[in-house]
Amino acid sequence: MRTLIIGGGAREHALAWKISAEQPTGHLVCAPGNPGMATVAKCVSVDQADPEALFQLAEHEDSDLTVIGPELPLAKGVADRFAAGGRLLFGPTRAAARLESSKAFAKAFMARHRIPTAAHEIHTDISSALAAVRSGRFDYPVVIKADGLAAGKGVIIATDLTTAEQAVQEILVEQRFGAAGATVVIEEHLKGEEASFFAICDGQTALTLPAAQDHKRVFNGDEGPNTGGMGAFAPTPQMTDQIQARVISEIVEPVLSGMVAEGQPYVGVLYVGLMLTVEGPKVIEFNVRFGDPEAQVVLPLVSEGLTSLLMAAAQGSLAGQNCLVDTKPHVGVVVASGGYPASYRTGLPISGLEAAVACEDVLIFHAGTKRTEAGIVTSGGRVLTVVGRGSTFSEAIDRAYGAITLIGFDGMYTRTDIGRKALALAS
Repeated sequence: MRTLIIGGGAREHALAWKISAEQPTGHLVCAPGNPGMATVAKCVSVDQADPEALFQLAEHEDSDLTVIGPELPLAKGVADRFAAGGRLLFGPTRAAARLESSKAFAKAFMARHRIPTAAHEIHTDISSALAAVRSGRFDYPVVIKADGLAAGKGVIIATDLTTAEQAVQEILVEQRFGAAGATVVIEEHLKGEEASFFAICDGQTALTLPAAQDHKRVFNGDEGPNTGGMGAFAPTPQMTDQIQARVISEIVEPVLSGMVAEGQPYVGVLYVGLMLTVEGPKVIEFNVRFGDPEAQVVLPLVSEGLTSLLMAAAQGSLAGQNCLVDTKPHVGVVVASGGYPASYRTGLPISGLEAAVACEDVLIFHAGTKRTEAGIVTSGGRVLTVVGRGSTFSEAIDRAYGAITLIGFDGMYTRTDIGRKALALAS
């Protein structure tokens, strides 16, 4: 089988690692890839934001299946281009991808199809947005979101009126998130435990994967600004069979039927960011691709057959398929550049990678790395995800952080409490 993976982060490295293990004699290409992915695949340069360039690459490589990692190509309509050209691609159309690319669309969609989510308002001008946060219609803290794609950083939790006013000003007037902030969503701050729920969808059928829990804030104890994710663990103990059944019946199935009713069957991974409230599970957000860093702890739990499931979903033939999963705890810790998610240095030599990779029950997934004549150096804010697995969450945590002690670069930063919530939830 000839497979093409689009993307160059740790999520895509996890996909490449999994697919290469399942298809050892297959032909795997990653674009643009990274030094970690280069150990299991051919890496080629490509403009991920250009659907035509991606289609031409698939043509050149004669790929049987193309798997899209990041959200941007999907928002740009890469699935539509592949469908027009008769090539299989795992991912939703541009219209269906609005579940992630437009939070305002997602909120309106949920309202139309009675999918549980936070109370909210949508505003496009500063006067009405300021009036909303001053009106008393929302208690504090209140959540302020840029409508469009902002690399996981377009969400501000305002603890008081002054912070809320500043947030809508930064988004709508100062354009902190560029075009992504042309519309702002103001919503109720839900209370409860968060969970990340994944379903592989073929337009009609959904096949669920183990749920995970992400750690968005940059500092220990969930303090500081939001990031793209500082770590994750899976399977999360809070996702009981009863809660999962409600997520499927109240959220996943209505999304699929709603998309069909609106003429855009949903094909790809449906990522449901959940808040498990006292009233039941509610949607915080949708993503239209595997999460990062959740993919790095969820994909290793798929015992076998991920590649065939992705192919079946792209072909519209998931019905009757099974997903075999492991329940062994996995904890992934993001190794970041000092200063992330604000400014940070790049080009810093990374030491200890070979020793860390050699650790038992440890996986190292590259994100912001680059190979130079001097060796592997940093090239981004999130540099690596180090995953530990064990018979218990405590063991998985120890293995992840033990491997991290072997890795070093100037200014290296990690949270030191990733996975601790799993210990509390499991007790």
